[in-house]
Amino acid sequence: MVLKSPYPALPPIPPINAHLFYCRRPDQKEWPDFPLHVDVETGEKVLRKEFLSRVEVLSTGLATPVAEGGLGLGEGEMVGVMGENSTEYITLLHSLLWITTPFALISSHSTSFELEHALKLSKVTSLFVDLKFLDRVAPVAKKCGIKQDRIFLLRTQGKKSPKPMKGKKTFWSLSQEVKRKNIPSIPLRAAGKDTLAYLVFSSGTSGLPKAVMISHGNMITAGMQLATVAQAALAILPPPPPGVPTALAFLPLHHTYGLHSYAFRGMLAPASFVIVPKWDIKIVLRAIPKYKITSLPLIPSIVHQIVTHPGVEKVDFSSILTMSSGAAYLPPKLYNQLKKIVPGEVRFLEGYGMSEATMGAVTQPVDGLLGLKHIVGCTGVLLPSMEARIVLDDGSDAKTNEAGELWLKGDNIALGYWNNEKANQETFVDGWLKTGDKFYVNEEGYFWFADRVKDTLKVSGAQVSPVEIENCLLAHPDKLITDASVAGVSGGRTSDEKIPRAWVALSPAGKKLGKGEVVKALDAWHRENLSSYKHLRGGIEIVDTIPKSPTGKTLRRVLQEKYEARMKRRAKAKL
Repeated sequence: MVLKSPYPALPPIPPINAHLFYCRRPDQKEWPDFPLHVDVETGEKVLRKEFLSRVEVLSTGLATPVAEGGLGLGEGEMVGVMGENSTEYITLLHSLLWITTPFALISSHSTSFELEHALKLSKVTSLFVDLKFLDRVAPVAKKCGIKQDRIFLLRTQGKKSPKPMKGKKTFWSLSQEVKRKNIPSIPLRAAGKDTLAYLVFSSGTSGLPKAVMISHGNMITAGMQLATVAQAALAILPPPPPGVPTALAFLPLHHTYGLHSYAFRGMLAPASFVIVPKWDIKIVLRAIPKYKITSLPLIPSIVHQIVTHPGVEKVDFSSILTMSSGAAYLPPKLYNQLKKIVPGEVRFLEGYGMSEATMGAVTQPVDGLLGLKHIVGCTGVLLPSMEARIVLDDGSDAKTNEAGELWLKGDNIALGYWNNEKANQETFVDGWLKTGDKFYVNEEGYFWFADRVKDTLKVSGAQVSPVEIENCLLAHPDKLITDASVAGVSGGRTSDEKIPRAWVALSPAGKKLGKGEVVKALDAWHRENLSSYKHLRGGIEIVDTIPKSPTGKTLRRVLQEKYEARMKRRAKAKL
């Protein structure tokens, strides 16, 4: 059975450049000027009109030939972007959209091991990086065949006009060169529905991180979905207070949730963004009352940190009007804890989405909207013009209240995975996206999260690939193990969050070294080569063999169940 959205259908998606849709629509010309970006560290403000001017100038610098003082970006380019949250980062993304040059969003937490995979997979030809990451990036880029003169500096520790460094061009020097030489502006380039806009890395439902292809049409659809939901809500909600709402931008821009919340969907209506380079709970809790934050997008792990932070009951949350949670399932217990520390009139919304759906797919409705109701713990209903199926293991459709894998269809579904035909065939089937998540739908058509279908873990709202961690362990230079399996076990910040644990089988070299030393060596190795959220917080266990099915597939479930049973026995013994 194909499930439909209760919202009005979207009009036809216009075949235009996504930057034009988000930032330069005719209605936006009537907006007053206001601070679009505020740097939480320096207090520097960038007005909206100044931002638009910067985008136009930088676009010109990016596309102008090298001989004339630009970077000469053209056909066949893929620009890697690696930095912390900043106005420069957002300006660069919109400038690349302007000239229809696709970009790859690379995590600023990437280790050399992860960075090499990302650069090779995305086939990056040029790189913009924050100065603080240059020493980490340069040797890996060289290894991947990226010339050093194609690495440019994005954010230079807050300095707008730093002195030239090793002959490298910077975000600011490029813009200044355009102005100094009075280079004519590059016109906004046309884009079609399927014109590639960017790549964002996702573990999908299994395997190593994949590069999700998001088009200009995908981006516009996601924006139109939000606008349709917001317009329907405005019909029943009291009018918003005067003034421009202010959001705190601390979710990473390389992640789909932060990217759209601050750089794209957040620009559909007037809004100011107080930009926090990276998550720091002390900075965030101070900034909320200081800047009178009205909107706060969250993820479950951050909700946990907020509600358990010492002294949080003394923080003034009175300016907050809306809060939302995404990227992972928010347990009702955490929701109730959060409600106790924020004003009672705060609107709290949850939803479900993934990079392969551009951003969102299911959202909680406002109470009374279209006859719908807001239910705590429920994911909500489908976004406009989306379809879904709940599919059982045998390929048949599930019955009401029966859990199965969620399949999605809509114009916000990604073009596919970049250079990965095998994953495309497994995940994108006859126009449907197989999400790898289990849901059930009740009699009234509301979606409820059930479980993960595949092996990928969600840790602090981010996807973690067991295969990536396994490959890292097996790559230890001393060849200490012959086999490894990684799976999620209990011990996360929330009752449903699983943390990675590894089971490894020793090689002759490992047996000679000894179990204790092998665990120490593998622990140090993976911490050096993987981002912190991928660390094996569940521990490393040495086993004789890794259980396999007759076809050779690792039986992670067997390892998980044995571990959980052992933990239960220990807990009972303590009682």
